[in-house]
Amino acid sequence: MKVIVKKNYDEVSKVAAQEMINLVKTKENAVLGLPTGSTPVGMYKNIVRAYKNGEISFKNITTFNLDEYIGLNKSNDQSYYYFMNDNLFSHIDINKDNINIPDGMAKDLDNECKRYEEKLKSEGYMDIMYLGIGINGHIGFNEPDEFFEPLTHKVSLDESTIEANSRFFEKIEDVPTSALTMGIKTIFSAEKIINSHC
Repeated sequence: MKVIVKKNYDEVSKVAAQEMINLVKTKENAVLGLPTGSTPVGMYKNIVRAYKNGEISFKNITTFNLDEYIGLNKSNDQSYYYFMNDNLFSHIDINKDNINIPDGMAKDLDNECKRYEEKLKSEGYMDIMYLGIGINGHIGFNEPDEFFEPLTHKVSLDESTIEANSRFFEKIEDVPTSALTMGIKTIFSAEKIINSHC
């Protein structure tokens, strides 16, 4: 494990972005594992800047997001689909068919988890996986527990996670109480993992 310490959020964001930029430059069909939340926003801004400067292209890149709330449709401004489009996808030349985010509105959520896992497997899993660690130590939406689900699955969110995420909603009652998330085995199948924490 390599630990890089930087003095502020902007520097951390630049280091994380540079890892992605280097990968995309050297492997035009790379598979990226992407997070949401406040931590990666700066990284995404640096990525968009690099794209607009002509440094990189995402035409053949495939992405898989860590998680998605259950019950929020794509147009909801608190869905992770909306977040990713707003912060990254709408600003780069990625093929929309290569964007993968769990469908929290699927009629059969168990089948959606299986479908998502199979799609990941068909792509050979991820070349790089970006993570953040939640206030209670959760990774993706894998809440602290004695047993961690290995593959993509449904999860009930802890009260501490709901409270922490309520800052993005008008009131705490609006925060979804469940989500779909990659499991720990899925996450650790990535060739490289980067955890940015400020």
